[in-house]
Amino acid sequence: MVLSMERWRGKVAVVTGASSGIGAALAQELVEYGLKVVGLARRVERIEKMAKNMAGKSGVLHGLKVDITKTEEIIETFKIIEKRFGPIHILVNNAGVFEATTLIGGDIDKWKKIFDTNVMGLCVATREAIDSMNRNNVDGHIIHINSVVGHLVPFETVNVYSASKYAVTALTETLRIELLKAESKIKVTSISPGFVHTELIEATGLTSVSFDEFPTLRPEDVADTAVYALSTPSHVQVSEVMVRPIGAKF
Repeated sequence: MVLSMERWRGKVAVVTGASSGIGAALAQELVEYGLKVVGLARRVERIEKMAKNMAGKSGVLHGLKVDITKTEEIIETFKIIEKRFGPIHILVNNAGVFEATTLIGGDIDKWKKIFDTNVMGLCVATREAIDSMNRNNVDGHIIHINSVVGHLVPFETVNVYSASKYAVTALTETLRIELLKAESKIKVTSISPGFVHTELIEATGLTSVSFDEFPTLRPEDVADTAVYALSTPSHVQVSEVMVRPIGAKF
């Protein structure tokens, strides 16, 4: 199997949650491969700083401010992307949040924030990207950044976050079936990493879990996995990848 990113050169890739962690690593890597990358985040100034640092690369990075929990913002942003940069070829649904809470006596606002970001935001962005692909006859690629906790529940403190990632697992397969019935050549991939050392871990607020006990991946490791899925030939679809650090307990 010949792996190549050449067919994506000059095309538009949208990466949500691109201001840090996996999203930032992947946005920068796609620029290196010559893509026009549009990074979406609330902290758009971080993306703009990255873009300046990457001036002169094969591709280019643009930043747009958007709150992925706000449906109308997402819809309007995707209209802007297509008008300003061209048809969307790749969407990476990376934006995600983890809130430390519980089910018993849990914080309802935190539950809603998790589902609005990790599930509803992903669904809306996916719908808009596929609409763009279909309108422009693009055989594109949708990538969901999932998690190992979308396949198992390692401990109770992952609570609603794990449920949201299980939803991503189901949504990936549902989308694959819908695209199959539509006789579409758009690909969909779910990437499920183990612990990744990002701000998401640092901001969890959990006191009952010491993340120093767990081996971690780097954001670049997950970005490389996404590039692998994107680089496969047109007849190959990588539906699910689970990537763990050596020594991972789950």
